[in-house]
Amino acid sequence: MAETPAWARDPESQVLREERDGVLLLTLNRPATLNAWNPVMEKRLFDLMDQADDDPAVRAIVVTGAGRGFCAGADMEALASVEPGTFEHGTRPLSFPTTLRKPVIAAINGPVAGVGLVVALFADLRFAADNAKFTMAFSQRGLIAEYGVAWQLPRLVGTSRALDLLLSSRVVRGAEAERMGLVDRALPTEQVLEAALDYARTLAATCSPASMAAIKGQIYRALETGLDAATAEADALMPPVFDTPDFAEGIASYQEKRPPAFRGLPPRG
Repeated sequence: MAETPAWARDPESQVLREERDGVLLLTLNRPATLNAWNPVMEKRLFDLMDQADDDPAVRAIVVTGAGRGFCAGADMEALASVEPGTFEHGTRPLSFPTTLRKPVIAAINGPVAGVGLVVALFADLRFAADNAKFTMAFSQRGLIAEYGVAWQLPRLVGTSRALDLLLSSRVVRGAEAERMGLVDRALPTEQVLEAALDYARTLAATCSPASMAAIKGQIYRALETGLDAATAEADALMPPVFDTPDFAEGIASYQEKRPPAFRGLPPRG
């Protein structure tokens, strides 16, 4: 029997989880390979996200990388093991985080490339080290714009910048990534994770999970519709909100000048 390759071993060690103050921290944990992406890591990460979406105690999710990088892209050993005509995608698309009810924040602590960058781009927000290196890398590997990035990237940075990044596979640093809208905040490396966690803790402590879930769904659906459809959806969603416990708590906490005590989201039915 063939020996299990190193990249396919120990799924639980490939993504670590830590939960505190309503925030789930998920850490890609293959630092010796700059957290190179493989099918085992993908399944473990998305399984943990899926579980978190059904956990009322988790209100926001932060994803980062162990060691000095976020994710260097696909594991070359795993890619080399793919026989011609046998490649299969995972059971969930890399856009899976956008389908969750809870906000997902990428804390990009160092280099990120290829599929690793696609993973980061499908987070809801991105905090990055100002000196981190970003590259799509696909055109320099004889590949195409993978995993739906041809849809997502232009929506973040515009058509011409998306073409620039994908055609050239050039390296940009975190500071330039912030200027072009690829990331939301660029910070010194040592501040990135804590800033992302602080932001997530603020969401967990002060924002209604039900409101955040509704708003996130509205945003992603609106990308596929027009203004009239988005307005009609908002008009339909608004009246029932006035009868919810979270609306009552939001008003009461404001009037009483105290922190809100919103309910966690129940598991999906």
